[in-house]
Amino acid sequence: MYPVIRMVKDLVKHRNDPPLPPMGTHVSHHRCWPWDIDLWMELNNGRTLTLLDLGRMPLAHRIGLIDVLRKKRWSMTMAGVSVRYRRRIRAFEKFEMRSRAIWWDDRFVYLEQSMWKQDGECANHALYRSAIVNRDGIVAPQTVMAAMGHDLERPEAPEWVAAWSASEALRPWPPMQD
Repeated sequence: MYPVIRMVKDLVKHRNDPPLPPMGTHVSHHRCWPWDIDLWMELNNGRTLTLLDLGRMPLAHRIGLIDVLRKKRWSMTMAGVSVRYRRRIRAFEKFEMRSRAIWWDDRFVYLEQSMWKQDGECANHALYRSAIVNRDGIVAPQTVMAAMGHDLERPEAPEWVAAWSASEALRPWPPMQD
């Protein structure tokens, strides 16, 4: 089940946090609850993706995106993700989540998110490709930035992000069927 109560709690908790620049990092703190775990008593990999929403929504609020989405009647969607899992987060363990935009191309904004254990080790790291959409399709990131009141030049893509984006362009869609 989607953690609606946790989402509302985090949005309320961070509602008065200072605004962030579009490429700023939102930091939040969470706990792995029993309903987040798998048979091995650790954070389920699918639940990890759901919990990452708890970082993206307050980030979107703090950079001013939520107000623009409401005003323009746009919405945000995810268009791809790659996750690297490296350390287990066990039941009841606290962790820190860091969320930020790191680059955009002509269509997508690339978001980097990570979960950090209390001992300072990174448990997982995700790269999301997101899009702002209206009823006609994808809204260009530069248009979104302008609507948010920013005149930013596109940053240079980190090499690993550019490589992932290029590899996704080679991936067949729709996938082949046997």
